[in-house]
This record gives sequence, structure tokens and C-alpha cells, in this order.
Amino acid sequence: MTHAPIRHLVAALTGTLLLLACTSRQGVPPDEDGHALWLREGTSALLPPQPADGRIVVLDHWDNPDGTVERGYAGRSLWQWDVLPDSLSPRYRAYARACASVGINAVVLNNVNAKPLMLTTEMLQKVEAIAGELRKEGIRVMLAVNFATPMALGELPTADPLDEEVAAWWQAKVDEIYGLIPDFGGFLVKANSEGQPGPMDYARTHAEGANMLADALAPHAGIVMWRAFVYAAGSADRACQAYEEFMPLDGQFRDNVILQVKNGPIDFQPREPLSPLLFTLQHTHVMPELQITQEYLGESIHTVFLAQQWSEFFRHLDELRKGGVATLPAVAGVANIGDDTHWCGSDMAQANWYAFGRLAHDPTLAPAQIAREWLALTFTDDVRFVEPMTDLLLRSYEAAVDYMMPMGLHHLFAGGHHYGPEPWCNPPGWRTDWTPPYYHQADKEGIGFDRTLGGSGAVAQYGDSLCALFNDPITCPEEYLLWFHHLPWTFTRADWKTDDGAQQNLWERLCMHYDRGVAEAQDFVEIWQAMRPYVDNLRWERQAARFERQARDAVWWRDACLLYFQSFHGMPLPESAPASQHTLDELMAFHLDMDNYTAADPALLP
Repeated sequence: MTHAPIRHLVAALTGTLLLLACTSRQGVPPDEDGHALWLREGTSALLPPQPADGRIVVLDHWDNPDGTVERGYAGRSLWQWDVLPDSLSPRYRAYARACASVGINAVVLNNVNAKPLMLTTEMLQKVEAIAGELRKEGIRVMLAVNFATPMALGELPTADPLDEEVAAWWQAKVDEIYGLIPDFGGFLVKANSEGQPGPMDYARTHAEGANMLADALAPHAGIVMWRAFVYAAGSADRACQAYEEFMPLDGQFRDNVILQVKNGPIDFQPREPLSPLLFTLQHTHVMPELQITQEYLGESIHTVFLAQQWSEFFRHLDELRKGGVATLPAVAGVANIGDDTHWCGSDMAQANWYAFGRLAHDPTLAPAQIAREWLALTFTDDVRFVEPMTDLLLRSYEAAVDYMMPMGLHHLFAGGHHYGPEPWCNPPGWRTDWTPPYYHQADKEGIGFDRTLGGSGAVAQYGDSLCALFNDPITCPEEYLLWFHHLPWTFTRADWKTDDGAQQNLWERLCMHYDRGVAEAQDFVEIWQAMRPYVDNLRWERQAARFERQARDAVWWRDACLLYFQSFHGMPLPESAPASQHTLDELMAFHLDMDNYTAADPALLP
């Protein structure tokens, strides 16, 4: 259902990328310390072919005009707003080449929690300068906009999308942007979500708000990416909210509007079932939003190869979506890039930037192929390095899920910055759906969120066959069990057996997952130790420290969650389980004082 305005932008993006394919493969000069991205001299023959599927693949930067990056773990913003437009960093071109090499063809420069000043003429001139650099590699720029910008800038008394003066203001602003940046891609909008203004402030719908902006952009073939990340404070189940808000609007959006929907119904959790909006909306363009930055998966400290998560996501979506994933007009990924010397806060985190571009264009690619490509391009093609590290990357996602939030558990992290476990976190005055107890529902009898037909009813959003599958705790996939069910600690399933054939109950099964995740993280330390002959000292040493911290964090997660849950029911750990290395009192007394714009300091962690 790709209509004219979206077809126009896609064709332009694809054509430019194909024309610049040779340029994009020439390699990026190394940074001052000798460590560049996967585009090193001599690697051009190993690079994948340029995609020609016509899909918009966009990186969403959550960068602010003051240089901070929300959920950024790689230093400050790559965009040097304070010296633009007069000074252009050579890293802009290097960044663009890296993006183009894997088919990323558009970039949202700023945070979805957008500052109104981004649309001032002064800031737009800075955007124009960045656009000029990215254009050389076939990358178009887009901007996240604050819906109330005309009010915030003091130019209008309202932001009502049905007000003619408001529509005229946006039309004039769009014309100004295209006067500076003729190939501007369009807007990303977060509206009526987490305090951001939007059309519902004026009793208007999301469709009416999106369409007003779409009409302003349409003469220039621009698009609106309208986020569906919404959850009202009074909703009985946050997981239901986006579906309830957007399904009644199906078919009411303009042809150049795409609803940007997070992969799962909550918020980039280690594992979530699909957001039903991605396959139930039949008359509205939708695009998945994935998170490359590891907000909930250990930031830039933990190695978690997200190609595994995304491949699983695309496989399920292809089965459920009419026409499959081939009908997706666009895919977005929240960037993990900053001004850090090694770009992503960690050498290993670059793998997820690479994998995002590859999978966004071809979701059928095997994660193993992507891992081997990236390792050979970034480090060495020596099989003695590539094969064991490919194995490590492929195991890393499931390991993180196991030692953090297995079996469908979610939202167990520390409040605010989200680093580390705090399943007990429940500060006074917080909304209940911002706290872990709202999600795990642990008590003396059991654990899990009841989203069955007898609970919140979220299973009904998935259609008859999936509803039946998810609604029964015996047939519900184990990875989603506690997402959809509140079950007794003594609950059993026939397939829950130990290696020697003994039956496991829910508590024992949960302990098994946590222990398995810890063992995997500890094994990663040993694997990396053996890689020393194949990696330069600088990269080996800084990554060795991260693997060691990841293993300690895995123990921290296991002990915090199991000791806390044990405090409800008093059941012992399984005989085969290792002893806890912390006490619950010690862990509950720990508090990491950190904001949402910096990476965790390993020296301050338990």
C-alpha cells in the first residue's frame, strides 16, 4: 500500500544510494587512535551489495541541541550544534559512509522529545550544513518536531491542528525548510505521550494532527512518521493502550503518514511479543521501530547482538502481517552513536548498527552471516577469531534475556536510568505503570501479569489463533509465559525437566534460566581471553573489561531478582543452583545516581 508521496521519497533515496555505492565502499579513514568502523581500507571486497528494495531505513538520533543524548551511551552528540554551521566535523561524512554501506538512507537528527528551537531559522541553517555532508553519501535528513512549536516559539496562541492559522504556520515553516534543504525527508512526531503535546490537547485525534503536518509536507513529497508509543495514566494495562488508541483510526491517515510502532507493546524490553498494531492495521502505513541503543540491555557495557532479537521479530511479523514484511515501507532504529572515539561506546556495540541496516533491508538474512561479515570487516577475517566470536555473538542475546528477564518477565530494571535490576522499585508518587511491581505482580502465591481473557484481555488483540495459543499457560510459548499469565510458583508443564529428567516447577524453571544466563556471561569472558592474539591491545583490553563487568552484572541481576522473589514465597533455591553472592538487603540499599544521558560507570556498580 505504498502510495505516491512515499513512493517518491523511497525512489529518490534508493536511486541516490545506488549512484553512490562505489563511493560508499571506499573506506573511512581511521580515527586518531587507529580504530575506525567496519569500513577499513582493504575491506571493500567484503562489503555486502547495496540494497535495492526501495525501503526507507532511518536512524533516529535522540540527540538534544545542548549536546546531550537521551539514552545515549557513547558520549555526547555527534552533531556539534555549538559550532555549526561554520565548522563541519569530518566524522559526519565518515558516519554517512558507514550508514550508506549497509543501506541506511535517512537520519532523524534530534530527539523525539523534541525542543521547539529545532525549527528556528538559526537551527535550520545548522541542519542544512549537516544535510550537505550526509547528502554526499545518499543520506537524507529528517527532524523530530514538537507539536506545539508555534506556541512555544511565541508565534501563535494555539497548536490546534484544525486551526487555519496553525496549518498556515506549519506550511510556511515546511516551505522554509525545503528552501534550505530541497531533499528534506520529513518529520518524526511524538505526540500526547509522556508529557509531549499533541492534538488530543485540543480534543483532536492523532489522525487529525498527523494529517495537518502531512498536508504541509505533501507538496514537497515529505512524509510524517507518527509514533504510536502512547499509554494513558488510567489505562488498566499499558500493553493494551496503543492498540486501543490507534485501531479506531485505521484508514483515517493521509497517504504520506506512516505510524511508527515499537516492536513490542511496552517499550523495547529484552523480549516482548509483537505489537499487534504492526499486523492488524489494514488501511494505514506502519513501520517498526527497533532500539539499537541498549537502554534495557546493559547500555554500552554488555555485548548483546541484537540481530537475534530482530530476526525473531521479523520472522514472526512476516507470518502475521498481510503481505509479509515485504510490504513495510520503512524501518526505524534508535541510534547508539555518539562522539565517542569508537562511535558506539563499545567496539562490540557497532555490530548492532551494522546489523540493523542489513536486516532492515533483508530480514531473511541469518544473524550468523551478519555476525561473520561484521567481525571480518571490523577485526580480522582469521577463522580462529571469526568463528568463536560469531558463536559468542549468537549466544549473547538469549544469555542477556536469561540473566535479566526470562520467561516473559519485563520492566524489572532500576527507575529512571534503567541500568541494573530493581524489581522492588516503587518510589512514592510514581505512576504505577512506571514501576516493576506493576509488571511482575509477584506475591506469595505466584508471579506474572494476567493478560488472558480473564485478566486484562490483551491476548484478544492478537486474533483468534494467537489468542487461543497465548491464553492457555500450557500452550503459551515459554518466552512469553509470564507476560501473559500470573501463575503459581508451583505451576508445572510436562516439558519442564532437568537434565536428569526431574520435573521442574515455575520457581525452579526461573532459577534455571537465571543461572544459565550467568554461566553464559562468564563463558564470554573466557572466549574473549582466547582472542587476544587476533585483536590489537587497545580494543582487546577495553572489551575485556566490559565482558568482565557483564559477567558481574549477570550475577547482580540473578541475585537481585531471585532473592527478591524468594522473599514472597520462601522456597529454597534448587540444589544444583549456585549460592547467591549478595544479600537482598545489600542490593536493595544500593542506588546508582545517574541521569538518562550518560553511560553507567562500572567502578560504581556492585
